[in-house]
Amino acid sequence: MEHRKLTRQTGFTLVEIAIVLVIIGLLLGGVLKGQEMIENAKIKSIVNDMKSVQAAYNAYIDRYKTIPGDDAALTMTNRGWAGTAGGNGDGVLLVTGAQTFANTGESPAFWRGLRASGLVAGDPLINTVANLPRHGGGGLLGVASDPAGVYGQPGVFICAAGLTTKQAAGIDSLVDGALPASQIGNNIGTIRGATGAANPLAPTAAVPGGVAYNETNVNPWTVCMRM
Repeated sequence: MEHRKLTRQTGFTLVEIAIVLVIIGLLLGGVLKGQEMIENAKIKSIVNDMKSVQAAYNAYIDRYKTIPGDDAALTMTNRGWAGTAGGNGDGVLLVTGAQTFANTGESPAFWRGLRASGLVAGDPLINTVANLPRHGGGGLLGVASDPAGVYGQPGVFICAAGLTTKQAAGIDSLVDGALPASQIGNNIGTIRGATGAANPLAPTAAVPGGVAYNETNVNPWTVCMRM
């Protein structure tokens, strides 16, 4: 009787390899999708943090009939508020671009007023840079009210520093709508911003140069929104 020698198959078949590749693709897709969802959640959180300060600023004016940060130190103390910082009471908030993240000028009085009134969380006693509020992306929030303007516009602004290019683009499109085809939206609309090596990057008085939100740019961004 003839005996046939049985041979054991080694390695993977093409079908098995295809199945493994499909599984790897699904896993990678899930990871990338998860990362995108996390980043989008951060962007929404940053916008909400900026709008929360905007709402607190307007609520303070409505409640006390003065601009937060302009109240004299004694005025705030007489309200029973903790802290020592105060403004000059001239009816104008003065925080230049250079003072925004240095927490100088009337910036300490601004945060003391909003915090002591309960409109913004934080300790009104501490006026250091380290005690500036932080947004959902981890960078600093600061107020800017420069007589020369902020990124080419007059008024009082809430600014967010330490943003990635993707975050800056997301904030811009979330607040101002879809970006133009050029992907340049940092020098038009409600949201204005600039990018540079410094972190935090102080806002300037001049209109920022148009820069496309190109994710190959690794420098941090600062964006500002009018109160």
